[in-house]
Amino acid sequence: MQIKARPEAVDWSPAETALITVDMQNGFCHPDGSHARLGFGLEGCERAVRNTSIAVGQARDAGIPVIFTRHLYRLGHADEGPALIRDSPAIVRQNGLAAGSWDAEVIDDLACRGDDLKVDKVRFDAFQWTSLEPLLRGLGVSRLMICGVVTNLCVETTVRSAFMRDFPVMLIEDCCAAMTGRLHELSVEVLSSYEIAEIVSIGRGFDAGNPRAAGGRLPPPVLASDLVPAVRRPLLASADDYISAVG
Repeated sequence: MQIKARPEAVDWSPAETALITVDMQNGFCHPDGSHARLGFGLEGCERAVRNTSIAVGQARDAGIPVIFTRHLYRLGHADEGPALIRDSPAIVRQNGLAAGSWDAEVIDDLACRGDDLKVDKVRFDAFQWTSLEPLLRGLGVSRLMICGVVTNLCVETTVRSAFMRDFPVMLIEDCCAAMTGRLHELSVEVLSSYEIAEIVSIGRGFDAGNPRAAGGRLPPPVLASDLVPAVRRPLLASADDYISAVG
């Protein structure tokens, strides 16, 4: 008996694929949302929302299911739990992300409709205590494209959870954002280096309506340095350049 060292390449059949947008809500993504008002705005969020709007449109045009997760709490945040309350007490005091509030709704840029598929959650993991997995199985979905906010928190946790449930995952990295670009880049590197997700990019030609196509796929492993915008790169490209300059 022979055991293959590596699995077969994933066939990204559109008929078996869904797009999950994680927590792209007013509270996280809008400049008047609770997080921005408290100084917890996300670097690169405008780009992420803009690219996600493109991805959602591509998926819808191709008949690929689009699922919006919303991170929200009951009034008073009794369901938030002590760990998250300790982590962000100001959100509790402001009653941010309250169910039924503008803050908790999906940002208008994504044109989320009343009949769209939505999954509400109270933890980073979109699978924990939600109907997400039975919904995906019922739709016949076995492959996932995932994007959203916050990259290193709810997005990464959901990607890992999908991986452990045997869903192959594509992370659309330029449809994601974190509090800093550095946190976003490191999260992407970890997910790529351990092959938990394949990394793709709308800006580099990925089409969420045709996930089989070759465009926009970043060859693994994707390193944090591969994603650093030119404006944040050091003027000297390497340690050797530095030694030459000061030597």
